[in-house]
Amino acid sequence: MAAVRGEVAKAVVGQDAAVSGLLVALLCGGHVLMEGVPGVAKTLLVRTLAGALDVRTRRVQFTPDLMPGDITGSMVIDSKQGELSFREGPLFTNLLLADEINRTPPKTQSALLEAMEEGQVSVDGVSRPLPRPFLVAATQNPVEYEGTYPLPEAQLDRFLLKVVLPIPPRDAELEILRRHAEGFDPRDVAGAGVRAVCGPDDIAAGQVAVRQVQVAPEVASYIVDIARATRESPSLSLGVSPRGATALMRSARAWAWLTGRDFVTPDDVKALAHATLAHRLGLRPEAELEGVQVGHVLESALGSVPVPR
Repeated sequence: MAAVRGEVAKAVVGQDAAVSGLLVALLCGGHVLMEGVPGVAKTLLVRTLAGALDVRTRRVQFTPDLMPGDITGSMVIDSKQGELSFREGPLFTNLLLADEINRTPPKTQSALLEAMEEGQVSVDGVSRPLPRPFLVAATQNPVEYEGTYPLPEAQLDRFLLKVVLPIPPRDAELEILRRHAEGFDPRDVAGAGVRAVCGPDDIAAGQVAVRQVQVAPEVASYIVDIARATRESPSLSLGVSPRGATALMRSARAWAWLTGRDFVTPDDVKALAHATLAHRLGLRPEAELEGVQVGHVLESALGSVPVPR
């Protein structure tokens, strides 16, 4: 996976945390919600990752008039045989970029989230499995909320991780400008020298290896205590569910494997806690009015749990 990072770095500058998040999700068989203002390379990152992994990728721009059948596929009449046949939608790929998921109505959001959860789509009473690996990288714009359909908490809980893509630091931004001045075209990642260094079989082998990473009873207890601490926070109306605790264990396992270990440490848990848990928490209305931030509440919960030695 270090080779994949190297290939992605040929086209994307200053988004190492987002790259790590996508790799962790890929190894866990999970999905990622990416948030960032326009122009921070969300689309470029996903396209470059697909190029480095030798997998199929598709992009769907979510709009208010997008229907479930537009992404799952639908039954159409075959002009040659005069019979109904299934035409696959863009969900039938390995790496799907769901751009601005909060711009489409709940019915279409639900069709996508069902495919994420089940790994299949059901059309005309027939269930059709999606390709493996299957990763959804859904983006949302945090600055324009007018005319959007925010994902409810139950649907946010389906995403393994939420990664925030910040504005890159000054030196990284200078590097971006230098590359563009030298002729870099973000629509042509192959032209930037990005080549496939990993295939679906390698990803499957990595997923098997991640499942062998050991989680000591003390580390499992640490994860559970963190989840329980969020449920007891007076600022939160919604704490971390058992699914969230399981997600934290899965992502910590993947992170341990990526860093070359076959066991999870408390530091792995802390490294992935914010990306795995923050989007699963709900603030009380009075806490929102007081300007309380979810990240700060989660940090307090992490600080209140003794770290196992």
